[in-house]
Amino acid sequence: MVPPPPTNKPHVCLSTILIMSSMALMDAYLVEQNHGPRKIGICIMVTVGDLCFLIVLRYVAVWVGAEVRTAKRGYAMILWFLYIFVLEIKVYFIYQNYKADRKSLDALARKALTLVLSICIPVLFIILVAIDHMEYVRAFKKREEIRNRLFWVVVDLLDVLDIQANLWEPQKKGLPLWAEGLMFFYCYILLLVLPCVSLSEISMQGINIVPHKMMLYPILSLVTINVVTLFIRGSNMLLYKDNRVSAILIGKNVLAIILKTCSFVQYRRQMQSAPPPFGIELQKNAGPKGRPVQVVPPPQVIMQGQTPLPEVTPCEHT
Repeated sequence: MVPPPPTNKPHVCLSTILIMSSMALMDAYLVEQNHGPRKIGICIMVTVGDLCFLIVLRYVAVWVGAEVRTAKRGYAMILWFLYIFVLEIKVYFIYQNYKADRKSLDALARKALTLVLSICIPVLFIILVAIDHMEYVRAFKKREEIRNRLFWVVVDLLDVLDIQANLWEPQKKGLPLWAEGLMFFYCYILLLVLPCVSLSEISMQGINIVPHKMMLYPILSLVTINVVTLFIRGSNMLLYKDNRVSAILIGKNVLAIILKTCSFVQYRRQMQSAPPPFGIELQKNAGPKGRPVQVVPPPQVIMQGQTPLPEVTPCEHT
């Protein structure tokens, strides 16, 4: 049996502390939003849930720490999916409690909830990628290019969280019920899937990471984040007169659409102008019906004034 690879203990501890601290903050919100006997019941439920989550996290986080120095990010994808799945369920109940109690206009607590999510979620993604531990990416230019691509992922996460935060932050006029539910679960799916796509691009390429071929995430984010969220913000601003729409992120979406479209067109041109692989050239140069190409030995060159060397025969042993 092959022994498991060594675990990066600081990486495991850091990711575990970040995950459990964010879960504890969400639990504090849920407990404080309830009063009387219901508060004790909610406290017991979230405590039991956190203990079960910690048991699962104990095994997943260890394997995430074991694959940090490798090209694989499979367990990192599992941990991300598990974390967002549980965290967003708690956020949903917090959002519903704020919606039910519209008289509670504690703007500071709502802004603090947005701030906690906007820090913990991107930081955890950076920890799971662990680009500084990619010892197999030795070229500084290639590592910086990967870091720039991951920066776009972090910005996209903040973009999605900004859309989602409009649901629980104080608002003068509420959106229709179907629009709020659709917006929340759309952001939920984006937070679940898109970072896993970015991690899978790194994992599938293995040791030979070619940053310019990591085009799956930019194409998906171009459609699902930059175009759709631009439509969502424009609709909220024009139809519902929502003053909380971020004009800066609208400008970010416009610039991202232009830049990602240009990079995709440039990538297509590079793929079309690239020479065919060596194996395809050999197949084209081969004769019809797969005839083997006859290899002609190079002619023997004899310099003027010199005699060719005699062929050396193997010695016969007596």
